[in-house]
Amino acid sequence: MLSQAVDRKRCASCDCWRGERLPGVTPDTVDVESETVTGLCIGGGWDASERKARSACGHWRIWPVLESRG
Repeated sequence: MLSQAVDRKRCASCDCWRGERLPGVTPDTVDVESETVTGLCIGGGWDASERKARSACGHWRIWPVLESRG
C-alpha cells in the first residue's frame, strides 16, 4: 500500500476520483495500492477522464470520508 498525504491535494484524496482507495492509518492520509492505480474523474476538472491516484488539478475537493476523520 502507498500512503498519500491529503494536503497534497491529489486525485486519491479527491471526492471526484472513483479509483480504489482506503482512508489511511492517520486522518491526514489516504491509501492506494500503488502510484499507478487509476480511476475516473466524475464532476471534477478532468470529468470523465481516467486519472492516476497521484494526479492533481485545480478542482480538488476532499473525499468526505477523510474530512470526517480530521
